Amino acid sequence: MSRPKLEVADIFRAHGPAWRRANAGHVSLSQLKVMSAIEACRTEALGGHVAACGKCGHHHIAYNSCKNRHCPKCQGPAARDWMEARAEDLLPVEYFHIVFTMPAEIARIAYWNKQAVYSLLFRVSAETVMAIAADPKRLGARIGITSVLHTWGSALTHHPHIHMIVPGGGLSPDGTRWIACRPGFFMHVRVLSRLFRRLFLDGLLALHRAGQLAFFGHLERLGDAGTFAAWLAPFRKSEWVVYAKPPFGGPKAVLAYLSRYTHRVAISNARLDSADAQTVAFRWKDYRIKSGDRQKVMRLATPEFIRRFLIHVLPDGFHRIRHYGLLASSARKANITKIRALLYVQHPDQATVSGPEAEIIPLTLREPCPYCGGPMRIIEIFRRGQKPMSRAPPREQAA
Repeated sequence: MSRPKLEVADIFRAHGPAWRRANAGHVSLSQLKVMSAIEACRTEALGGHVAACGKCGHHHIAYNSCKNRHCPKCQGPAARDWMEARAEDLLPVEYFHIVFTMPAEIARIAYWNKQAVYSLLFRVSAETVMAIAADPKRLGARIGITSVLHTWGSALTHHPHIHMIVPGGGLSPDGTRWIACRPGFFMHVRVLSRLFRRLFLDGLLALHRAGQLAFFGHLERLGDAGTFAAWLAPFRKSEWVVYAKPPFGGPKAVLAYLSRYTHRVAISNARLDSADAQTVAFRWKDYRIKSGDRQKVMRLATPEFIRRFLIHVLPDGFHRIRHYGLLASSARKANITKIRALLYVQHPDQATVSGPEAEIIPLTLREPCPYCGGPMRIIEIFRRGQKPMSRAPPREQAA
């Protein structure tokens, strides 16, 4: 895949130093680390390797990735590796996609309390779905959930929400039967919305009583317990947005979806159009348009673009992908095995290779030679700040 003509890294390298100076004292250490990682990604600053093709002799110099989870360049390989690990967990059932979000006013509280409120959003959305699924009047089953946190809108605004992928069914309370949901239908979103709203607001009050919420600016008055409770009261009657999309078209479609969503960052390099010291232009979707072309181009002042990108940096150690219920890590393998047995489905065989290809060759790259398809082997490794000793020999020009 060719390198995009413009990358977030280019903007950070060119305009990040001036932005850091202008915002000194107002940028967190985590945000500064993300900027530095993205600026250094795939440059000599991180070292790298030289690979050579065993057939045609083509040489390729590659610099190491920063592997930061906010870096647009690093998420493709990370998503691929994650999906390969998750492929064997898929079941031959319908899968549903549910999205939980919160009112914009409450999202402002999350802006200053990311660790506490994002964790609450994860926990309450999962509790909501599992509680309703366990109701004998609904599904009456124990289910599994994979949840992914996104904190952005298409215009890089702060818009925290949970994308949830749920198999269409679950185990009976005694664990002896698989209970499938109705074809094409999982749960009423109105029922989900009401319970989610109540649990989330109760959770916010509990965080406030525990002194785990901070308030700034025009929200500073909410530090008082009585004022905060009164401020929350109208939200108990307003409609909260929870929606369910149509079921996926099979396990392969689930994998394709997850590969796009699990490791997505606030903006991909492919959406960038242009950048200079004054303005960054990028493509976005205006979801307020109900029909027609939603694609638009937004132009932000360069400092504002950097600020918006960095508001989506997650707290250190915060997990943005979480599993619940039957898919919780501690019991996932045992539960998947039991469900496959109940559905009379064999575990997918691990691919086996015999013959010469089965030999694991040290320092062999996954990608073949771009010219002849031969194996690429690493012939030199150079450390941070070093330059490679090996240089690619000139290739013959086609006549």
